[in-house]
Amino acid sequence: MNDNNLTLLINNISVVYSDVIQVLKGVSLKVLKGQIVSLLGSNGAGKTTTLKAISGLLKPENGKVTEGSIEYEGQPIHNSAPENITRKGIIQVLEGRQEFKYLTVEENLRVGTATRWGKPYQKDLEMVYHYFPALLARKKSLAGYCSGGELQMLVIGRALMAHPRLLLLDEPSLGLAPLLVKEIFQIIRRINEEQGTTLMVVEQNANMALQIAHYG
Repeated sequence: MNDNNLTLLINNISVVYSDVIQVLKGVSLKVLKGQIVSLLGSNGAGKTTTLKAISGLLKPENGKVTEGSIEYEGQPIHNSAPENITRKGIIQVLEGRQEFKYLTVEENLRVGTATRWGKPYQKDLEMVYHYFPALLARKKSLAGYCSGGELQMLVIGRALMAHPRLLLLDEPSLGLAPLLVKEIFQIIRRINEEQGTTLMVVEQNANMALQIAHYG
């Protein structure tokens, strides 16, 4: 394997919360550039914790990697501050569709440009509306009035506004009707193919996740 193709390397990590509660032990995986990797399993299996270990979101929850290492593009990132990891191009879409309900759809999308403050974003908006035309029709509406499917599109679109090189998606199908799940996963595959974005997808719907993944 060419090391230049290795985007993410997790080597035998353990994660502990509050110096007491061990959630992960001995987890290892690798993600290659330009691929979709699905992380499957039941509730409580540690999938979300794995994503938070990558994105730095363990810190605000008093968690940390106590053993092993996480490398992104050859550089160690475990236990780094989340804002530093975001600047490297790692963006996580949290489970539960965390929208700003009193901002419009388009204002929510513009929040995704915070790490690129002052740079033009109009082409990025056009790109998001290309993938999610439903958001274009709702761009002046308050996000709090959007449906579950529209909110899932919104939070993925907001992440795309940050120009992610590694996009972490946590349960994108959660609470959605089967037809919407199929649509969301088709769009995820298009983003990977057309933008070259590397993705790691945590999902309980193994059938759908494995249809788009290079491996899982």
